[in-house]
Amino acid sequence: MDSCSANRSIRCSVKQCRHHCENQDYCSLESIKVGTHESNPTMTECTDCESFAVRSSVQG
Repeated sequence: MDSCSANRSIRCSVKQCRHHCENQDYCSLESIKVGTHESNPTMTECTDCESFAVRSSVQG
């Protein structure tokens, strides 16, 4: 995915995501959705990037 268009407003270090720009720690999406899996989130670990999409397993 060398043609990744990094959105400099969205930093991301999740290399397993389809939207991650491989050589940079940025997301290629225009915007993301952040959600939670908790009824009363109180810590960072309670939040999720709901825009995450797993990258195909083919990666060099």
